[in-house]
Amino acid sequence: MDKPHAPSCERNREPILAVLREHFADRRRVLEIGSGTGQHAVYFGAALPWLQWQTSDRREHHAGIRAWLDEAALPNVLAPLALDVGADTWPDARYDAAFSANTLHIMSWTDIEALFAGLARVLDADDATLVVYGPFNQGGTYTSPGNADFDGWLKARGAHMGIRDAEAVDALAARHGLALAADLAMPAHNRCRVWRRG
Repeated sequence: MDKPHAPSCERNREPILAVLREHFADRRRVLEIGSGTGQHAVYFGAALPWLQWQTSDRREHHAGIRAWLDEAALPNVLAPLALDVGADTWPDARYDAAFSANTLHIMSWTDIEALFAGLARVLDADDATLVVYGPFNQGGTYTSPGNADFDGWLKARGAHMGIRDAEAVDALAARHGLALAADLAMPAHNRCRVWRRG
């Protein structure tokens, strides 16, 4: 099959990689939530060879992810797990880190709550680390006109979608033992937010 391709992955991968190089430097097993096309997995897996990178997504995305993984043939990037956070289909395996890009604004808030509850179970290290990339509001306010337009477009697609307030996500993370460790500006008015246990 033709590999799926998201131009945004090409644009954001270098800034995200810089964050992962720092915050995953001492990590070993990473669960990627919502691997999407698979582009991030092969790029980060190749650049961070000390990590075992576990891809995951809903089953309908697996063929595309496998196409990227098969071409790259990286020994440290694993075939996708079937994971639907809203259906509570979490793996039995344990990880010391997790990563997700461009997912919180397409999930319902109920699914985001399920995401953090599930991560609390599968992240077993005392200093487990979570990195999430995407747009966030600050203090209930859009950080750019472009984000306001994007939020309107999301809500037109589905009432459950929308850019999340950073403070609300931080509070949810805190309920599951994760404290904000870094909030980093990314291109195009996105953020990389890093939470760490302990």
